[in-house]
Amino acid sequence: MANHDIQGKTVLIAGGAKNLGGLIARDLAEHGAKAVAVHYNSASTQAAAEETVAAIKQAGAQAVAIQADLTGAAAVEKLFADTIAAVGRPDIAINTVGKVLKKAFTEISEAEYDEMSAVNSKTAFFFLREAGRHVNDNGKIVTLVTSLLGAFTPFYAAYAGTKAPVEHFTRAAAKEFGERGISVTAVGPGPMDTPFFYPAEGDDAVAYHKTAAALSKFSKTGLTDINDVVPFIRHLVSDGWWITGQTILINGGYTTK
Repeated sequence: MANHDIQGKTVLIAGGAKNLGGLIARDLAEHGAKAVAVHYNSASTQAAAEETVAAIKQAGAQAVAIQADLTGAAAVEKLFADTIAAVGRPDIAINTVGKVLKKAFTEISEAEYDEMSAVNSKTAFFFLREAGRHVNDNGKIVTLVTSLLGAFTPFYAAYAGTKAPVEHFTRAAAKEFGERGISVTAVGPGPMDTPFFYPAEGDDAVAYHKTAAALSKFSKTGLTDINDVVPFIRHLVSDGWWITGQTILINGGYTTK
């Protein structure tokens, strides 16, 4: 029977420097991961990545920070190669990379669409491909999507629309990688109380989002708290391995499918 504990496992987290990705990285180290590779996108997040690496090491695990723009397949290939060289083949691969655009459909430029597609769809596709090639047997793969995949809403065509393909990527990967005992899931948080959320939203929209979930009044901010998402990620990459090929919305009743 395969061992599905986190203890002694090697983890790769794309977008692992800060916010939800950084918290997942620290949490898995605190729950026994042997090593964590923390990917970050650019110089602007290097300090946060180094801070997360220091926290992981303090928890008793090995850690390395790896910079890459993952919008090209070669960069994703190199990320996995660099991870393997630094800490070994991953047992757990988590992709939290994403970019938000809130804009009227008729105002979205081709350049904006291309960027959103590259960050949200292309990166996810090639991350899953490389995970399928390099994650150890009985491994776990998780991709972060969005609860907007369960919404009927304007202004998020480019954001939710370029996250939507990840649902099918996840199903296909789960079927193909399942023969090696690998589970593959997608997780869609609701609007999260992080710096990632606020720049895309006006005051009225923020006020709406803070009251839109069924459990909003029981949240400190009314939004999804990243501390409430992390335990589900931890479960999916350990005892929750039997869940595969699914998109799970973690949002306090903000949307459903």
